[in-house]
Amino acid sequence: MNNKVITKEAAAELIRDNSTICTVGMTLVSASESILSSIEKRFLDTDSPRNLTLVHAAGQSDRNRGIQHLAHPGLVKRIIGSHWGLAPKWMEMISGNQVEAYCLPQGQMVHLYSAMAAGLPGRLSPVGLNTFIDPRIEGGKMNSCTKENIVEVVKFKDKEYIFYPSIPLDTLIIRGTSADPKGNLTTDEEAMKLEVLPAVLAAKRFGARVIAQVKYLVEGGSLDPKSVVVPGDFIDNIVICDNPERDHRQTSSWYYDPAYCGKIRVSPQQETSKAPLDIRKIIGRRAVDFIKPGAIINLGTGIPNDVIGQIVKEKEMESDVTITVESGIYGGLQSGGIDFGIGRNLSAMISHQDQMLYYNGAGVDITYMGAGELDRNGNVNATRLGSQCTGAGGFIDITQNARHVVFCSTFTTKGLEIELNDGKLNIVKEGHIKKLVNTVNQISYSGKLAVEKSQKMHFVTERAVFEMTDKGIMLIEIAPGIDLEKDILQLMEFKPLISEKLKTMPMNIFTA
Repeated sequence: MNNKVITKEAAAELIRDNSTICTVGMTLVSASESILSSIEKRFLDTDSPRNLTLVHAAGQSDRNRGIQHLAHPGLVKRIIGSHWGLAPKWMEMISGNQVEAYCLPQGQMVHLYSAMAAGLPGRLSPVGLNTFIDPRIEGGKMNSCTKENIVEVVKFKDKEYIFYPSIPLDTLIIRGTSADPKGNLTTDEEAMKLEVLPAVLAAKRFGARVIAQVKYLVEGGSLDPKSVVVPGDFIDNIVICDNPERDHRQTSSWYYDPAYCGKIRVSPQQETSKAPLDIRKIIGRRAVDFIKPGAIINLGTGIPNDVIGQIVKEKEMESDVTITVESGIYGGLQSGGIDFGIGRNLSAMISHQDQMLYYNGAGVDITYMGAGELDRNGNVNATRLGSQCTGAGGFIDITQNARHVVFCSTFTTKGLEIELNDGKLNIVKEGHIKKLVNTVNQISYSGKLAVEKSQKMHFVTERAVFEMTDKGIMLIEIAPGIDLEKDILQLMEFKPLISEKLKTMPMNIFTA
């Protein structure tokens, strides 16, 4: 078949009831908006397709679009993904038991695609042991209506691993920039490389249909073969986006900026100005002090990605450190919030899958991650905050293998207000919710495993810094102006060890 072009409505009609579909993207980057919104419209108009299983590695939404289009009871009966922090409809459906929901580590899912493509029954990995992914704890099940264990613990040569089984696919939905009539696909203007080809090959192993949304249909034979990410033989249908500014955006905040796909480098005058000195920047300033020259670091979503890169730049440390993000970007200036995972003036961009190979194997020198709760055993929860099931994303893959993990978090939350006076911190209004608790709501990071591996771990807040030791969590620093008993110990559900050399955090952290 030479011409594979179909309409978005025709693409939606190809999705069968009770089938398993897989989508590729991260945040809103490479989300196939035309196809996803057409599936939603078909369901709302005709009550079909129904009872789908949705598989996705990274979170794919900006709170409004992406896989949010599929968040309807009856449309999807089971979701197997990694992150829904920017998908409020999915979090609501999961917490309301309207869908069976499994959270698996993002890196393990992209690696699973390769195992599936190779005809293997699944993937063995130590990633996820001793966390909520471990079937002896929760098995990745995110609500009470999810009953079946889809992962298992196995022993191989006297070591424990989690077995992640292959998932037979019926339809894969991907996105590219250009395609020719035969389906040869490029991703030149996309802001990430992602795991497009491994997912395509995984789909083909099961005889699945591959549908690609593109911005441009180009003449046959006009594409540079080196720029072709997916050969046309593996693509069944092409949907040309009819409204690219709305439905084929490079990312949520930008329709197209050549700096985000490496086509140009912007001048320093166009880069973001200094961030204001607020509570997030205070935490980031202290966290950055752990960096040693030559370090390769990772930035997780939230406080780390939003402020660490800017602080490194302000401190003129760029030549001393290499910043990476799980999407596959190196260096540059990272965007944050709903545009997590992209950056300008990058030094390199590799695929999502290759980045996770590095994080899972060698591991970064330091990873900076956000956190919701810390308990007396050094366990951290970043995946189930109250009733909100945000999911893990790349959190477990990265934290379990990094040499040094630095969690960045406010000490309390919901209503916390501070002020700075002459290099001292004053708590104007305390947060209503404690973050240092007896037992975390969900184990996203295992303190026990960290101690067994002799992994360095610090928990940095605006008023205190804690360190994981083999005897438990130890308070090692407090902010100037903070009362140890009133502002720290009374607001913890457990009593930490207190260092005999308890220090005061440097006053310049709290000075504009």
